[in-house]
Amino acid sequence: MELSTIFDLLANALVAGIMLGGFYAAVSIGISISFGMLDIANISHPAMIMLGSFMAYLLNSHWGLDPLLIMLLIAPLFGILGMGIYRVYFQLFESREKDPRRGLAFFFGLLFVTDVALILIFGADLRGVETPYVDTVLNFGVVGIPLRLLIPFFIGLLVVTGMHLFLTRTFFGLAVAAVSQEPLGLRLMGVDPVRIKQIAFGLSVATAAMGGAALIIIQPVEPALGREYIGRVFAVCVLGGMGSMSGTLYAAILLGVAESLTSTFVGPSWSPAVAFGILLFTLAWRPAGLMGRN
Repeated sequence: MELSTIFDLLANALVAGIMLGGFYAAVSIGISISFGMLDIANISHPAMIMLGSFMAYLLNSHWGLDPLLIMLLIAPLFGILGMGIYRVYFQLFESREKDPRRGLAFFFGLLFVTDVALILIFGADLRGVETPYVDTVLNFGVVGIPLRLLIPFFIGLLVVTGMHLFLTRTFFGLAVAAVSQEPLGLRLMGVDPVRIKQIAFGLSVATAAMGGAALIIIQPVEPALGREYIGRVFAVCVLGGMGSMSGTLYAAILLGVAESLTSTFVGPSWSPAVAFGILLFTLAWRPAGLMGRN
């Protein structure tokens, strides 16, 4: 292989990895809130991503709505759904001080039921959306940037920036940061920790659905695709630093670049191994993750 070809491949792999990392941040920000800030291991998070994808598919195929508009429409609905899920979780486990492992089983069951329901409704066929920009590629010299990657990248930046500002510049955000550490202090200030967690969990589910709508822009989806994101979103959360919004973005881009380079020069089957290898190496060097915990 000629040196110029290697450099062309390297440049395209780096750009694609950065774009992919922005998308990974969009689908991981919700788990950074629920797992990193609320100490709720919501293993059903990928199911919410796939629900968002199939909601985007339905609205696009039946009414021709653009996935970017669909994100704004479904975010409040999934926020309400997330608040309802947390209320059930609270009544069954947190209010009764049950073993946290039973709560994990609750979310695993939710993941399983959602996965099966999507398969029964949509089957195992790939579903995609029709938009004028899905097949468009912007060429800058030897580097080609598909809009199907560029748009989710900017969505990820906007979601992470918005969540970072909201959770660091508002009273509600400060309450979310304190809810798993000083719930008694919040009660003394007249704040209901359960209500704070319920709203924050709703936000985490809403961002997952938005990430799902971004996913179907990148590629066609089928219900089982969500299983690929179970380990990935938790890896981004832990690598970035539990609950750190900026750390989530940095970790997502790092994993995206690692997967893109590996897929280009070694093979796609090796990319998850390299990504999780980076996670293990980073935690051995910095156990709190790249940005520590907020």
